[in-house]
Amino acid sequence: MTSHAQVPIPSHVCIIMDGNGRWAKKRLMPRNFGHRKGVETTRRVVEFCAHAGIKHLTLFAFSSENWNRPDEEVNSLMELFMQSLQKYTGELHEKDIRIRFIGNRASFSDSLQRQIVETESKTSSNSRMTLNIAANYGGRWDIANAARVVACQVRDGELEAADIDEKTFAQALALGDSPDPDLFIRTGGEQRISNFLLWQLAYAEFYFSDRLWPDFDNDDIRNALEEYTRRQRRYGKTGEQIEASS
Repeated sequence: MTSHAQVPIPSHVCIIMDGNGRWAKKRLMPRNFGHRKGVETTRRVVEFCAHAGIKHLTLFAFSSENWNRPDEEVNSLMELFMQSLQKYTGELHEKDIRIRFIGNRASFSDSLQRQIVETESKTSSNSRMTLNIAANYGGRWDIANAARVVACQVRDGELEAADIDEKTFAQALALGDSPDPDLFIRTGGEQRISNFLLWQLAYAEFYFSDRLWPDFDNDDIRNALEEYTRRQRRYGKTGEQIEASS
């Protein structure tokens, strides 16, 4: 993969893994079959990104709105979530990948919450790549939660209201210690961000793929990264300014 001087390999990639249900429906299978197939794709993409040198990967596994799906599908997703953690935590740990969860985990079962804590604890010292799993996550929830944190800091005298700026606020977000995403990928043909990382995606490059998530392979992720290298990230400046400074 070629890389332009002004656009290196992205430090942080985030992905909405969309299309599992439709993939299964096309094959006259239940939606849960598609979710299980999607786990295999997730495993391959995580391995590819770690090998490519990407330091942060954030995956949208379950949104706060997904609770509105049929109970059977939600329960199956929770079971699959648990099984996947039990099956792959050891493998990811051996590959020096840190696993972290962002989102409101209070709605999960006690057993799943314990598994999340165990997975985070086991991989906490790993440094090759940080894998952020957004589960019961919503961008609006994240911003509201950060506002609550900052408000408490002001109330407790830890922070002056006049000192609140974008940097201070961003540190209170779920990914406050991570760089903002450089590249946002969504599979499945939809072209929206669906309440995902609303604050953090302000200057990300967007890449939409028509491929359903279970079909998304190494060539597809490679194409997304190659497309990223062709983008000129200007952050409000002109293209001439960027070229002059490169």
